[in-house]
Amino acid sequence: MNGGGVNESTTSGGSSQHLEWKFSQVFGERTAGEEVQEVDIISAIEFDKSGDHLATGDRGGRVVLFERTDMRDHEYRKDQERLDYQISRHPEFRYKTEFQSHEPEFDYLKSLEIEEKINKIRWCQTANGALFLLSTNDKTIKFWKVQEKKVKKISEMNVDPSKTVGNGSLAGSSTSTSPKPYLANGGSPQRSYNYLSNDFSFPPGGVPSLHLPVVVASHETSLVARCRRIYAHAHDYHINSISNNSDGETFISADDLRINLWNLEVSSQSFNIVDVKPANMEDLTEVITSAEFHPTHCNTLAYSSSKGSIRLIDLRQSALCDNHTKLFEEQEAPGSRSFFTEIIASISDIKFAKDGRHILSRDYMTLKLWDINMDSGPVATFQVHEYLRPKLCDLYENDSIFDKFECCLSGDGERIATGSYSNLFRVFGCAAGSTEATTLEASKNPMRRQVQTPSRPSRSLSSLTRVVRRAGADNTGVDTNGNAFDFTTKLLHLAWHPTENSIACAAANSLYMYYA
Repeated sequence: MNGGGVNESTTSGGSSQHLEWKFSQVFGERTAGEEVQEVDIISAIEFDKSGDHLATGDRGGRVVLFERTDMRDHEYRKDQERLDYQISRHPEFRYKTEFQSHEPEFDYLKSLEIEEKINKIRWCQTANGALFLLSTNDKTIKFWKVQEKKVKKISEMNVDPSKTVGNGSLAGSSTSTSPKPYLANGGSPQRSYNYLSNDFSFPPGGVPSLHLPVVVASHETSLVARCRRIYAHAHDYHINSISNNSDGETFISADDLRINLWNLEVSSQSFNIVDVKPANMEDLTEVITSAEFHPTHCNTLAYSSSKGSIRLIDLRQSALCDNHTKLFEEQEAPGSRSFFTEIIASISDIKFAKDGRHILSRDYMTLKLWDINMDSGPVATFQVHEYLRPKLCDLYENDSIFDKFECCLSGDGERIATGSYSNLFRVFGCAAGSTEATTLEASKNPMRRQVQTPSRPSRSLSSLTRVVRRAGADNTGVDTNGNAFDFTTKLLHLAWHPTENSIACAAANSLYMYYA
């Protein structure tokens, strides 16, 4: 596999061109020999709808926000009716703010530790200049508001520093002989002076009237993240997906066996709309792996399973959507079944295209593009890990076969992308006639030295097969082109800018930006 981009050329039979990808920025880069902490590894990435903000979540429960700094033509952005990538400039982002979204918890009833790791982040609609987003760990979803607040400062004090000494006594009021104490009104306290402290004396003429400090808002501003709502205690299993509805009012959360529907304004209750839990858990054959709302139809959503199928459901049909309206799955070839067939068929991520017509799915070996009007099979299949097929035994032994790679689509629907091992990610052209297939290394740049740091393979409880880790499992190999690859460095999370050819991807604790 080639670590660089490809030269621009016209594809055979297609009108689109092969894009030449270039490195743009990196955040959180490691220095040579620096060891990456587990809590700093990025576990979620998401652009907002405008593409002007980017959020990342990590295993330490933090959410970091970035904002775009390069200015494009204002009138074009204001009046933009269609996507036009040609006039876009090189996108640049800068760090905006960060906040602690989740903390580690302990469920005493189930004797279960709940990690703070952020599983998913989803942006909500902005309002009054404030940013809103949802973040979730395994059990709890939180609704955050990030807003600029003017810094308040104390501008006036009733104390003259030049006239204060010691424990509140006034300079110049102390004499060799003890003065006669005076009250504020100028009278003599007679016997009442006994309650006064020995080291304090009223000045002649009494104390002037008390003025409270004046607090005013300065011109300085600071970003404040505030948790507006917490949606908890609705999932018995680990949450793998959250997705906002196009109505702007509701969202779904999915775990291994159930999908719940929430109202953003109501955190005390949710409605269970999908339940695949069998009466007897021994009869369990598949689990939910990912779920997403249709981008424009508020009554439609899709969810994928560990058996490699995608179900489309319509919320108008019934309150409990156990019956799907469409089922998308590919029939396996006769005689091709093996011990690993079902494991590698499990779908780790699904995404709707912006137009809502297509669904992109990622399983361990491939990317598949589905037309929601055609349930006989995918309209296109893209090989990502075919070169790993001879090493499935090693992948099973070191748990890598359970890695959950995400996928994404470009805003115009002409390209798709997903990650791989050795911090590689692949971009495919999916327009009719396109032959584009580019492989890039997220940490490759001539100006920097690459440092490979092992990270512990992550697995969710949705894996149906019990895996026993064996000592000495091979973590390296060679692909079909003779290039070495490393199972311990993997690019699981990436996101495509909604209106431009720009990709953000995470390799361990580093966030890399590429553009074309």
